[in-house]
Amino acid sequence: MPPRTANPSARQTQLLEAAYAYALAHGLADLSLRPLAEAIGSSTRVLMFLFGNKDGLVRALLERARTDELDLLAVLRRADRPVGLAEAAERVWTWLAVGEHRPLLRLWAEAYARSLVEPDGPWAGFARATVDDWLDVLAACQPLPERDGEDGAARRTLTLAVLRGALLDLLATDDEPRVTAAVHRHLALLRRENRGTA
Repeated sequence: MPPRTANPSARQTQLLEAAYAYALAHGLADLSLRPLAEAIGSSTRVLMFLFGNKDGLVRALLERARTDELDLLAVLRRADRPVGLAEAAERVWTWLAVGEHRPLLRLWAEAYARSLVEPDGPWAGFARATVDDWLDVLAACQPLPERDGEDGAARRTLTLAVLRGALLDLLATDDEPRVTAAVHRHLALLRRENRGTA
């Protein structure tokens, strides 16, 4: 596989974006290079040259999806004044619940699950990396006294578990009002607990 460079060519970037749009519409489970290349106006030979093989392309697509995820999470970081765990979770859920984000979230769920059952494939490490990304951002949203220590880690882990479980439920049922009500119930409990410890 050709080594990944920090500065991919314009053509590589263009094809990756087109392949990403294709993956958002069709998923990654049955991804085949020939139909993909045809759909995005390329050839399997060009894709193999740019990404090495199908696994290399899948890894590039997962990294592209992770970029979208990290862009969302980056808006929550405020070094000067952390927004708090409940506020961060509410903002994240508001974004997750928007219907137009479902293709990206289905891709995320597919990659997450594949990473768990195929730990040596192109999905390797995706699930762990996404958990670490989210926990890191949620920690940055906690005030410093709450962030440090086992209780702070347990709070952000529980919050992440609620968000992830709610997301999987939403993707399975498309019942946004019910799932959002459950998330808000958790956030109300979290805010009440925070007031009790303040």
